[in-house]
Amino acid sequence: MSRIPLSTYRLQVRREFDLDAATQIIDYVKALGVDTVYLSPLLASEPGSNHGYDVIDHSKVDPERGGADGLARFSAAARAAGLGVLADVVPNHVGIETPRLNPWWWDVLTHGPGSRHAHAFDIDWDAGGGRIRIPVLGDEDAQQPDLGLTIEDGQLAYYEHRFPLAPGTADDGASPGVVHGRQHYELVSWRRGDSDLNYRRFFAVSTLAAVRVEDERVFDDSHAEILRWLREGLVDGLRIDHPDGLTDPGGYLARLSEATDGAYVLVEKILEPGEPLPPHWATAGTTGYDALGDIDRVLVDPAARTALDELEAELRGDSPQEGPADWHRMVHDGKRAVADTLLHAEVRRLARLVPDIEGAEDAIAELLACFPVYRSYLPAGLEHLHEAADAAKRRRRDLAGTIERLLPRLSDPDHPAAIRFQQTSGAVMAKGVEDAAFYRYGRLVSLNEVGGDPSEFAVDVAEFHRRQALRHASWPQSMTTLSTHDTKRGEDTRARIDALAEVPALWRSTLRTLRAHAPLGDGPFEALLWQSLIGAWPLSRERAHAYAEKAAREAGTSTTWTAPDEEFERAMHALVDSAFDDDEVRRTLEACVDAVRTAGWSNSLSAKLLQLAAPGVPDVYQGSELWNRSLVDPDNRLPVDYDERREILRRIDAGELPELDETAAAKLLVTARALRARRDRPDLFTRYAGLETVGPAASHAVAFDRGGAIAIGTRLPLALERRGGWGDTYVMVPPGRYADAITGAPFAGDALPLTQVLARYPVALLLREDD
Repeated sequence: MSRIPLSTYRLQVRREFDLDAATQIIDYVKALGVDTVYLSPLLASEPGSNHGYDVIDHSKVDPERGGADGLARFSAAARAAGLGVLADVVPNHVGIETPRLNPWWWDVLTHGPGSRHAHAFDIDWDAGGGRIRIPVLGDEDAQQPDLGLTIEDGQLAYYEHRFPLAPGTADDGASPGVVHGRQHYELVSWRRGDSDLNYRRFFAVSTLAAVRVEDERVFDDSHAEILRWLREGLVDGLRIDHPDGLTDPGGYLARLSEATDGAYVLVEKILEPGEPLPPHWATAGTTGYDALGDIDRVLVDPAARTALDELEAELRGDSPQEGPADWHRMVHDGKRAVADTLLHAEVRRLARLVPDIEGAEDAIAELLACFPVYRSYLPAGLEHLHEAADAAKRRRRDLAGTIERLLPRLSDPDHPAAIRFQQTSGAVMAKGVEDAAFYRYGRLVSLNEVGGDPSEFAVDVAEFHRRQALRHASWPQSMTTLSTHDTKRGEDTRARIDALAEVPALWRSTLRTLRAHAPLGDGPFEALLWQSLIGAWPLSRERAHAYAEKAAREAGTSTTWTAPDEEFERAMHALVDSAFDDDEVRRTLEACVDAVRTAGWSNSLSAKLLQLAAPGVPDVYQGSELWNRSLVDPDNRLPVDYDERREILRRIDAGELPELDETAAAKLLVTARALRARRDRPDLFTRYAGLETVGPAASHAVAFDRGGAIAIGTRLPLALERRGGWGDTYVMVPPGRYADAITGAPFAGDALPLTQVLARYPVALLLREDD
């Protein structure tokens, strides 16, 4: 019988924090109340990788991360502490940045289609004239094939890059350029990667080559070590990265379930609002982005929508993207741009699968831009294709005939074009929305989060309860989260930005002053950048500069990764410096931070308690038991000070109730007490029922009963303060005696006054006491 986690704690295992270092904190994780340790990818990856998603060898645990012995020691320590282990695995792609380190890829480059590993990769050999195109050459070298190429130690060298030589191709002393022409690969300009590649990759990352895990041999070879972990009891379950990239995610999960005897498996699946997880999948649920979005939105003031819409429209009037602030248009245009640029090679490959349909490339790109979800799983989800087709024909009447001819092919689950279209639509969505539109929309950037739709501004308490009840009924073992290694902003950064929605006039005046002192001429991006800095403040100058550069280039409105606008970027970096060096800018920035700081703390504690107590398996991302005011990766993968956290937990366990302040000790208190309640009293977390609050401030509370554990959070704390507090507001609970797991305070009855229940903190977790 598989072990089902009660809660998890995510650790980013890497060279600087290997499995032995992770072993040293197991006692702390246990004391925190966690049930299962959740590890980032462990297989051998590119040297120095801080994430592990660039696997180079499926046969072993990464030596830099501690190797097989390190995993054995870690697992033994976890077992001794009574903890489970969940491991992140990567079935869709492998790392090829350093070809010689990946034995499969090296063999394919050496022997071409005749390689014993050629079946592992998704390569269109015909499109490349029998060769794999590798986008690595600089602009000048691409025009002169011999320039930069040398033969060194029996390999073809291009500066620091090394490639194998096919047997017998360099024996006659030919020039490097001639030898290059004899290989099973072709080194091409880096600029051709997005349009001319003939191997499938992970999104638009040419150094991550997709593998054909649908092939039984590839599945067996790539999962042998992972299955050993499960067979030998080193891990209990798996988290599957990016299943949408697979040919048949449902089939893969079914095979995995059979191979693991039904082990606990989660999928990193992004669901659009209202989209269900395919019910036929052999999985316990998702990694929790859907839960994150619900929790954020119940804490946002819906009354601010009009004011913030108007501000966004004003900002967009003097930005490079003129026009109304139409999120859905932005999504379409961002996806279409990706289909025409970053993922053009994938679109061209799709068009080659329907050679008899003239104009297929343009029509396929438009269908991808209009596709409403990440992908379908034919025959399931066929309605999404028809929705996309209808939208595409409305936008492009000239393509209507071509789209009609494409539909029968793209509707056939067995047609190669349909299979590849499904794999491609998710990549177009991810790059066009998460990595483009999210950085172009400045209305309230806490909502621009993975798995979320920023056009959904807020949800009321009734809708929140409906969604949690559905989660409990449908996927009770699905993960919930607030922060991950992929979130655009950490949970407490978002919580503070959420509070800006309560003071839209202050935010407008703050932004006006900041823009006057440090203008960029890109209004929506300036709003996004300043909100992010307000949410993360205080932060180092280095972190702020790194975030600004990545965000601006991802947005692509005023500068890009491939063609940086030096003048704009100089002004942008000057803007960042002004936050530290210009007295007026810093005063304005910090005055806004001061105005929402306490509300941000309240939102943070409420979000944390709602997540930890709600249906699902709650995950705590490493270190986020204290304030997590991180920004996008790699900022969200910074080292964690566990000595500090141990000391705070020690003081809490000694009876100290901390203040709600910058130390964040109150957040660790809430986290530990909620996790321990779920671990020690699982009988109190068996159902879900939204609770009624009555009185003048009833709309400021979110309360639910999990079957004896009653969670209460505060929403819109600034408006609550302006109202004068809770007054005669009560939460209606099943009659009985309760004790607050957070403060220890006792309560009894069926109508509990929130002035008492929330007297010390903006949250409470009332546990029913036995008669």
